[in-house]
Amino acid sequence: MSSQFLTVALEAAKNAEEIITAYYTGDAMKVEMKDDETPVTLADREAEKIIRETIKQAFPDHGFLGEEYGIEAGSSPYVWIIDPIDATKNYIRKIPIFGTQIALMKGEELILGVSNAPLLNELLYAEAGSGAFWNGESINVSNVAQPEAAMVCHGGLKWFKEKGTFPGMSDFINDAARTRGFGDFYMYHLVASGRADAVVEAAISIWDIAAITVIVREAGGKVTDIQGKTITKDTHSLVATNGVLHDTVLNYFNDV
Repeated sequence: MSSQFLTVALEAAKNAEEIITAYYTGDAMKVEMKDDETPVTLADREAEKIIRETIKQAFPDHGFLGEEYGIEAGSSPYVWIIDPIDATKNYIRKIPIFGTQIALMKGEELILGVSNAPLLNELLYAEAGSGAFWNGESINVSNVAQPEAAMVCHGGLKWFKEKGTFPGMSDFINDAARTRGFGDFYMYHLVASGRADAVVEAAISIWDIAAITVIVREAGGKVTDIQGKTITKDTHSLVATNGVLHDTVLNYFNDV
């Protein structure tokens, strides 16, 4: 049975979907550049607003950390982490691989994740201890045990160069059976559902990966940063695998 937390999170994701899809199919997409030189649209901002409003109605004492509107302190240990449109650049260019990310953290522990990709018809969600689901059906990671048999996904390769981790990534790519740079949330959908086996990213923010961290873990996988450390609000790199491959993947970056 779903908790009230999950029920509200799914409602918030659906409310955001209505806004996001309306702008995507319309002609009113206005794009601005933020201080960090990343794009933002009206859909990003309005979607985050409706997510916060939906959650506040149910949990008025909870806090928020969102990509577009930052930190809003609450009086409880619960903090919702929101990326209203992960892959905004795809969204702007009419590439249908984008999605809403909603996670819940209690203290320092991520306990819930919802990842909704409306144009792909993929709604993934999970709560700690309750398994992971794709459109209502239970999902699990793969059991691939060797890089030579693995489907590997990665974020932008230039970030590996910038962070000094490209030698390890290059070796991993060379050893893997197949590699694809899907980027953003979608590659974690693939790992959680057993369609891919590992993901490595060199530069991320917590709102990019909070929801999918819970989903991959609950599907039986493992998620850490690139050094093997636990995910926190300050995490800026990521390795997500089916669990069987995890230590092997980390070894590629041990000397970096």
